[in-house]
Amino acid sequence: MKTNYSKILCSSYSLIAPVYDLVIERPMRAARRQSLQALPSAQAGRVLLSGIGTGLDLPLLPALHHYTALDFNAEMLDRARPRGGALQVDWVLGDSMALPFIDQYFDHVVLHLITAVVPEPERCLSEAARVLKPGGTIILFDKFLQPGRSAPLRRWLTPVSRRIATRMDVVFEEVLQGVPDLEILSDMPLMAGGWFRGIVLRKN
Repeated sequence: MKTNYSKILCSSYSLIAPVYDLVIERPMRAARRQSLQALPSAQAGRVLLSGIGTGLDLPLLPALHHYTALDFNAEMLDRARPRGGALQVDWVLGDSMALPFIDQYFDHVVLHLITAVVPEPERCLSEAARVLKPGGTIILFDKFLQPGRSAPLRRWLTPVSRRIATRMDVVFEEVLQGVPDLEILSDMPLMAGGWFRGIVLRKN
């Protein structure tokens, strides 16, 4: 069942879905592509795209994997489907904080611009770890505050921005503390002076 906040966020994304690509696609294309290079290109596996949005990742993905594209907004999923092209994709309407999959099902999980959107980032990352096989990877691309950085403007804007589209006050290191079976394989700045980061995690 959706919380009141989730309902508000879902309604917000329904409103912005028609213009989302115009704002997001071009500025973030190179960063998305660089992040997705962490997906294996030689060995096929099951890959969860949690919070697929309008599917901007899909044209950048290697074709050998079997993908599951999940989003909690039906309008976003409708816009994503045509981008599936020749990929093997299962489409799922669902919540990234309560994934409708069994434990240890996926070989890889992609979390692009979702961890800092959901109201509880720790649950989102914990659920991704739950459905991931041991030795599998989680590939993140999102905006995170650096530990110890005050960033007063971003924190001040978060109560407003989170009701429209996203949060600006998420510290990844704090989120990771709640999921002890994950370790960082790589962490690199991708955009905006390191505010947007590409992070690859492995499940022990």
